[in-house]
Amino acid sequence: MITVIGSAWRRAGRQVLDILYPPVCIGCREQVSEPGALCPDCWQALHFLDGPVCAVCGLPFEVDPGSEMLCAACHAHPPAFDKARAVLRYDDTSSRPVLALKYADRLDLVPAFGRWLERAGRELLAGSDLLVPVPLHRIRLWRRRYNQAAELARALSRLGGIAANPLALSRIRATPSQGDMPSASARRRNVRGAFTVQDKYKPVVVGKRILLVDDVLTTGATASACAKALKRAGANKVFVLALARVVRPLADPI
Repeated sequence: MITVIGSAWRRAGRQVLDILYPPVCIGCREQVSEPGALCPDCWQALHFLDGPVCAVCGLPFEVDPGSEMLCAACHAHPPAFDKARAVLRYDDTSSRPVLALKYADRLDLVPAFGRWLERAGRELLAGSDLLVPVPLHRIRLWRRRYNQAAELARALSRLGGIAANPLALSRIRATPSQGDMPSASARRRNVRGAFTVQDKYKPVVVGKRILLVDDVLTTGATASACAKALKRAGANKVFVLALARVVRPLADPI
């Protein structure tokens, strides 16, 4: 009886909030039926990565080359992580809500993004023991006030039933933004040695299959640097799950 009454109060409260603050599309801000939803136009404009992809980095293929095929980038520069997947192609449409979460305090987007990550990453979640977000340096965290990757990891933890530890991995160098780097090789140099697992957290990762969570996967340089640090600390495997990824021509190095 108490559960039924509680549910009724929550529904009533939700109805009142919807009247006072009508839910809007997380892409274009048009009014929608429920919080965290997309309008039909934005939904159709999103490119979900649900087709054939590179077996390691998750780069989408235009045609299906068969299972366990690697892209040219993974052959040329094998990443330190074991497998990476992403929900969306990062483009003009998807970048708006992703950047709103990252820079505009839109934490209200996290529940919807968490559901997307859970659906796209079920295979990785099934093979993982621990969720670890890509960390921010303490100076950037102080300026931004929250780590968007940690917020996504917490949402995913609740949905997937897997523990998340936002402190297991640390960023020890305040590197310039990866977006300012002119090439993939420059990105790799920029984050080399930037991450570590502090001694007190090494027991947390030893022998574990870790799912690294991030908002955007670009060249994979940051994810690979994180994976190296986690494996040096004793992690068994490191998978990567991102909300969106930049899709470059297959000839580009990862």
